[in-house]
Amino acid sequence: MTRRSFLRGLLAVTLAGLFTALYGFFIEPALRLRVRRWKIRREDWTAPPLRIAVIADLHAGEPWVGERRVRQVVRRVNAVNADLVLLLGDYAAGHRFVTKPVKIAEVAPILAECRARHGVFAVLGNHDWWDDLAAQKRGGGPNLYAKALETAGISVLSNQALRLDEAGIWLAGLEDQLAIRRNGRWNGLDDLPGTLAQVTDGAPVVLMAHEPDIFPKVPARVALTLSGHTHGGQVRLFGWSPVVPSRFGNRYAYGRVREQGRDLVVSGGIGCSILPVRFGSVPEVTVIEVSS
Repeated sequence: MTRRSFLRGLLAVTLAGLFTALYGFFIEPALRLRVRRWKIRREDWTAPPLRIAVIADLHAGEPWVGERRVRQVVRRVNAVNADLVLLLGDYAAGHRFVTKPVKIAEVAPILAECRARHGVFAVLGNHDWWDDLAAQKRGGGPNLYAKALETAGISVLSNQALRLDEAGIWLAGLEDQLAIRRNGRWNGLDDLPGTLAQVTDGAPVVLMAHEPDIFPKVPARVALTLSGHTHGGQVRLFGWSPVVPSRFGNRYAYGRVREQGRDLVVSGGIGCSILPVRFGSVPEVTVIEVSS
């Protein structure tokens, strides 16, 4: 190898590294946005066909997810003409690299511009509880993120199940499973049995649960579970992520999971936590079409 060819190779490697860093730390997390669609057919689905648009893990904060980015997400949601829009939590910034905070009081009215025939509903995520120091001290609600969303006209479900008569379904929202820190551990405020006990007839149940780790405990009575939290691992190579914030690893890292006749869809979400990097896990609006 000549000195010139060595220098050319070194330059190529350096440029490739710089491009990869630029892509992973800025282009993919801040500029790209896709609509990821899943079609699910279930024999026990007795309701009319339902199109659900999901926004998960905004982690709002400049320069990656500012108000302009949130408006872009909302426009993309409204373009899919969903029957139901579900917000799966983690509106709070999930890393310390934000150059300018974007408060939930600024984000909530933008999210309220989502349009769906059967309404817009939300649950909270772990960062929404972690960021509310007063709620941490109390060991529970009220939560400032829930209050801002409700003030904007978005219903926040906390261990609640609602009958959506026009849609022909029950919509259940589970409280966060990692909400409160006590004695060095994160404890959940979730109550799955209490939530499902509110279901009083045989209509299909759609469950919103920020973290997918609850899925093994979800009974067959629930037609569809929708989660976020993992961001698809943020770095995803050939369908595998080296780091997933789940005790199940890649089992519930991303996408549709079917186990013992039960269906789960994990959204890749919008923002980032820990580090503002995405590679192979493009920010997404997730659309699920479920029918018989």
